[in-house]
Amino acid sequence: MSTHQAKITWQRKTEASFVDQNYSRKHQWIFNEGLTVPAAASAEVVPEHLTDGHALDPEEAFVASLASCHMLWFLSIAADAGYVINRYSDEAEGQMGKNKEGKLAITNVTLQPSVRFQENKKPDAKTFESLHHRAHERCYIAHSVKTEISINANMDRSS
Repeated sequence: MSTHQAKITWQRKTEASFVDQNYSRKHQWIFNEGLTVPAAASAEVVPEHLTDGHALDPEEAFVASLASCHMLWFLSIAADAGYVINRYSDEAEGQMGKNKEGKLAITNVTLQPSVRFQENKKPDAKTFESLHHRAHERCYIAHSVKTEISINANMDRSS
């Protein structure tokens, strides 16, 4: 099997307090050969002055990883079936709430992919739905979580 790594770094500013919870949640995620992503806690979880609204938060990354995994499998399965995709976009959304154990969690993620196929190489509606089902079945990120995942797919009819 494979191993996947991410380096997470945070450092307290010398003038910042810590034990009173009044410290910055800004940090960095470092991947591969140095790709650095600014990260921070969501402003819905901590006061706005302790975070960075332009940075990626763990909740967004969680939703994005599910959407990305689904998309990559969908593209592969569609290509294997002979369909040509010109564009794929998803406005995935995750809902935070209490899980069955009463703990705060992302309890539901809804994928909302919009797929534009090449006009002469596109599936019918039933096959389109099947492609998404098969992509979900192959997505190992989806296999790794307890979150309920819904797929509301749309075949883009524009050319």
